[in-house]
Amino acid sequence: MPSTIGAAGPWQLSHGHLTKLGVELAVKEINDAGGVNGHKLQVDEEDDKADGATAAKVAQKFVDDKSVSAVVGHVTSGAMVAAAQVYDGHLAAVATSASSPDLTGISKWVFRVISSDSANGAEMAKFASRTGHKRAAILYENDNYGRGLADAFRSNFDGEIVDIDPIRADASSHEVYISYFKLKQPDIVFIAGVVGSALPMLAEAKKQGLKTDFMGGDGWTPVTEHPEISEGAFVGAPFAPTDPRPEARKFVTAFKFANNGLEPDGNAALGYDATKVIAAALAAVGPDREKIRDWLSHISPPIAGVTGPIRFLPTGDPAGKSVTMTRVAHDGSLIVQGAVSRP
Repeated sequence: MPSTIGAAGPWQLSHGHLTKLGVELAVKEINDAGGVNGHKLQVDEEDDKADGATAAKVAQKFVDDKSVSAVVGHVTSGAMVAAAQVYDGHLAAVATSASSPDLTGISKWVFRVISSDSANGAEMAKFASRTGHKRAAILYENDNYGRGLADAFRSNFDGEIVDIDPIRADASSHEVYISYFKLKQPDIVFIAGVVGSALPMLAEAKKQGLKTDFMGGDGWTPVTEHPEISEGAFVGAPFAPTDPRPEARKFVTAFKFANNGLEPDGNAALGYDATKVIAAALAAVGPDREKIRDWLSHISPPIAGVTGPIRFLPTGDPAGKSVTMTRVAHDGSLIVQGAVSRP
């Protein structure tokens, strides 16, 4: 009889698709090694479309299906916040890249393998300060992700904040921002948003010849697909394919082999890690939902994930994880610059 888990995310979107590939690689490795206590691991994959209402319906489906022992997901913060209320008291869920501070402590049944935006923004600000930046401008997409990341960066940057403004991810032109920055002369521009706002801004900066550093969080990882405009940008990522750790090297090799040479990003690594953590819980205590939740809340020693050691705080956040600071190279690879660890 197979062991069954759920997995939920926006599979049609690029970050969701890569998460799904990470989940599937973990499942294949587990089953190739004999499964969980001799039983094949089976995954019920549901598309939540990165939508809160849809995610809540998916969560209810998993809760009602008594064969589902735990859930990998959800991927986005809004979906996870909506689903968490459904899982509470019924089913453990391990989110992948859902990083909103709103998830911290939301339910004793909800965990995540990525650190929160409040922690990530603080760590990126410390890195910016440590690397000699004195004047920062901050732009943010006006949603939970953008506001949380921007507020944390602003509160933890040691230098002067010369400007802070909201931006739209779908704006047709960013010319006015770059022109303004040429006057204000920040030595770093921190953009709390995703690739939709990042690439036009980087392109406009290149067009106008603005000489300053740019930095973004995990939402920026797809900028590597356009190194002609993103080269030199700093990215605070949950994982870098160039990470030299043995666990990371093994994962990258396996992922590329399984996916026709496609390189994994942080979403793939987080999906992989969340699946492996749930499989470890199943192996330790069996399919009982409450025993899985209890085991996840008391992991000891930490599990060696490809994104770093994994154990959870009482809030469900990962303990001791740090953002990996990277910089986009000429060939589009993310070169590790160092991490700001926390206790």
